[in-house]
Amino acid sequence: MAAPDTPPDARGPQFFGRRKGKALRPGRARLMETLLPRLAVPQEGPPLDPAGLFARPVSAFWLEIGFGGGEHLAGQAASHPETGILGCEVFLNGVARLLSLIDGAPAEETVRICHGDARVLMPRLPDACLDRAFVLFPDPWPKLRHAKRRFIGPDNLPHLARLLKDGAELRVASDDMTYIRWALAHLMNCADFAWMAEGPQDWLGRPADWVPTRYERKALKQGRAPIVLRFVRTPRK
Repeated sequence: MAAPDTPPDARGPQFFGRRKGKALRPGRARLMETLLPRLAVPQEGPPLDPAGLFARPVSAFWLEIGFGGGEHLAGQAASHPETGILGCEVFLNGVARLLSLIDGAPAEETVRICHGDARVLMPRLPDACLDRAFVLFPDPWPKLRHAKRRFIGPDNLPHLARLLKDGAELRVASDDMTYIRWALAHLMNCADFAWMAEGPQDWLGRPADWVPTRYERKALKQGRAPIVLRFVRTPRK
């Protein structure tokens, strides 16, 4: 059951949804105390230099917004060790699970975690700093009266457009067709983004470096085929 709506906060946008689930397993609780402080990026603070987040140079900088249980982020980090990936997630249990996936792995060097709201973090990042961004299986907020809470929309697309480099990719995935239609309409109506699709396989298929998540597997088991939308940032004028 979802937690009550968070009271409005003058420091940032209002947040809706859960921040914590079941009690953490002892091992994951330990990682929240020992590993997270080494990888954490506070959502609030002074402007960030993405290169300065990592102990060694990285050739690209990616952002995953709402990484859930962390399977996708951990898998991408393992497949792209040259890339620095910053993940944002408000759900404590998801953060703890990601930590368990990368604990002791090379990804510790190239993954950084913001345990908080990406909408608060994004203003701290410089223009055109992202080579790729992911919004995968976000809360679809299916009721019409809650539609304004959907992350892909007029409030957040200008921020994503500012952060993405020209030609950088934005990946959006969902098994909720209402959300897909909503996201597709808003992205296609935004001159800052161009749809990469040339045919049905481009949204029914998967990119070569796709990493499945528990949400995708659950949807497929229940007979729902998730859609993957791939957009690129159009050149700035």
